[in-house]
Amino acid sequence: MLNMFEVIETNNMIEHERLDVRTITMGISLLDCCDSDLDAVNKKIYEKITRYAKDLVSTGEAIARDFGVPIVNKRISVTPIGLVGGCACRTPEDFVSIARTLDRAAHEVGVNFIGGYSALVSKGMTAADENLIRSIPEALASTERVCSSVNVGSTRTGLNMDAVRLMGDTVLAAARATKDQDSLGCAKLVVFCNAPDDNPFMAGAFHGVTEADAVIHVGVSGPGVVKVALEKARGENFEVLCETIKKTAFKITRVGQLVAQEASRRLGIPFGIIDLSLAPTPAVGDSVAEILEEIGLECVGAPGTTAALAMLNDQVKKGGVMASSYVGGLSGAFIPVSEDQGMIDAVTAGALTLEKLEAMTCVCSVGLDMIAIPGDTSAETISGIIADEAAIGMINQKTTAVRVIPVIGKKVGDTVEFGGLLGYAPVMPVNKYSCERFVNRGGRIPAPIHSFKN
Repeated sequence: MLNMFEVIETNNMIEHERLDVRTITMGISLLDCCDSDLDAVNKKIYEKITRYAKDLVSTGEAIARDFGVPIVNKRISVTPIGLVGGCACRTPEDFVSIARTLDRAAHEVGVNFIGGYSALVSKGMTAADENLIRSIPEALASTERVCSSVNVGSTRTGLNMDAVRLMGDTVLAAARATKDQDSLGCAKLVVFCNAPDDNPFMAGAFHGVTEADAVIHVGVSGPGVVKVALEKARGENFEVLCETIKKTAFKITRVGQLVAQEASRRLGIPFGIIDLSLAPTPAVGDSVAEILEEIGLECVGAPGTTAALAMLNDQVKKGGVMASSYVGGLSGAFIPVSEDQGMIDAVTAGALTLEKLEAMTCVCSVGLDMIAIPGDTSAETISGIIADEAAIGMINQKTTAVRVIPVIGKKVGDTVEFGGLLGYAPVMPVNKYSCERFVNRGGRIPAPIHSFKN
């Protein structure tokens, strides 16, 4: 039973500390939409999405109104389209037609984004997978709400370096295809290693093939709440600090659990998971960087940053799993540069570099996220960045991702505006030395020895 103190405490978190439910995401399986006729595939996809998700937005708004909890986004994730369109799509252009169908369906039901324009190629690529990947630049340039992801590696399979190399070209092509929007297409494209099947956060959400026909996932975010809690623990030792983070994460997750169960009941769709991720926004006071600085860093990027982030991430997960039996997705601390004012300030001050961010990804819940780089960065260098990040995920048995944005026409020191939750970012320098011979070898990097657990 909730007592009055807990109600008041939660209200205060919402009103003054920026606690919100970042997203209600409906996952929808499109496996039954497969067909050898492309027009039939598009018709089935549109009808199924609009049938299942017709009440998603209105239900989210009603729950937000009834419970007084802000629900920022309503989203849809679907089965990776590389699987759904494989029988009907013979060319990249065929896949683009499906992307446009997804976009029409998203507009019809009113969701912010639809994810799942994806390919799972950690061990090899089918002809359909390759066609989908080659279609991504045009798909993202010709749609508004479609998000794309490609999984190029896993701890169990190793790294598909052919796919890594192709994704370097694809990211750069997506940047050029949307250069009139400051290469915004790349903000809707994520390259994964160990991608989770139940992630509700964009741009990497897709509906895994092991999921039910439809599920409801909820992503909760509250970096401001954690920051305020830590302000009350200034000068305390690490034991007290850890307990404070853990208890706060527990309270945040319980809010998500309440919303998820209510959304599931009203929509008549099974509850999937709660993703407790400290996902920042550009708003002041809603920053993971500020949490790390409250822990004791003068500026993010200083010595000790990786250790502080590791502790934060671990305690967030521990608090979350005590609050719900179904914590999943990514769950932890996100470090997207453009979406976190503290990270932006640290980059501008010269305290935070691409190499330091890479080190931090070893212990956080995502990877190199929303990082603007010069528009003249080569495709081979982008592939090298993807390979490095994927290797971290593969060896450490964790999810890692790359969402870098080579902003065409911009150079180091320039600033690029993305708007909304995507924020703005200073263009960061990239190592000038070439990895061309490395990424062009082709083939596959084998799975690490510790992957053999049968």
